Amino acid sequence: MYFIFLYIIAGLGAGIVTGLAGLSAAVVITPILVSLGGMDSYDAVAIALSSDVLASALSAYTYYRNKNIDIKRGLLIMGPAFVFTVAGSYAGYRFSVISPDGIGIYSMLATVYLGLKFMFRPITKEKTDKIHHKKSTMLLFSIGAGVIIGIICGFAGAGGGAMMLFVLTVMLGYDLKTAVGTSTMIMTLIALTGAVSHYSMSGTFNLTALVVCMVFTVVGAIWAARFANKCNEIKLNRTVGILLTVLGVVTFVIKFLPV
Repeated sequence: MYFIFLYIIAGLGAGIVTGLAGLSAAVVITPILVSLGGMDSYDAVAIALSSDVLASALSAYTYYRNKNIDIKRGLLIMGPAFVFTVAGSYAGYRFSVISPDGIGIYSMLATVYLGLKFMFRPITKEKTDKIHHKKSTMLLFSIGAGVIIGIICGFAGAGGGAMMLFVLTVMLGYDLKTAVGTSTMIMTLIALTGAVSHYSMSGTFNLTALVVCMVFTVVGAIWAARFANKCNEIKLNRTVGILLTVLGVVTFVIKFLPV
């Protein structure tokens, strides 16, 4: 029962950050399963990416219905991200052989960093409205971002959503809600590619963890996406920031507490 409860909490938390901020489910599922469930980092990432697929797709649909998604420019990022996710998955597998807990530790630290960033440096429409680039520059930014995002998502299953938010808002001038909607659209394909790559490269298939995490990630994502589309930007930033910071600190402390 302990592990079932753990999978439920991980799934709900992952769905919430996916629906609220377009982040990968791995920023929640990976540190929880590694630190509290004792699961191998590579296997935890595989479960997280699998849980991400349907949750991201449903979140993207919610943002699309609210007209907070940019399909055309999102596809420019999706192409190279799709290709380089496979390369990132292979790199993650090789790294996990050398350092079994390395990916999990990276995810915990990344979670804390993202949380603090959202709390103290919120992304608002006023900031992004000041950013303008030529079409050629935006094209290069989009393609380059896709390469970096794909590698990060494949390697650790985490950080890709945050990287997309940074690119879409800071470089391409999106408001937060459109950035999140576009991010979830892209994450759908990236997560699918990453999950297949992880399992094909000897990821262990834990059916119970996979099913429970997937179901509750979807539940959390649907609720969170609906909330985010009705929420003002500052409140949205602060909500996600507090959630991620608390999660990252708690899982990191538990992982390294002396027995």
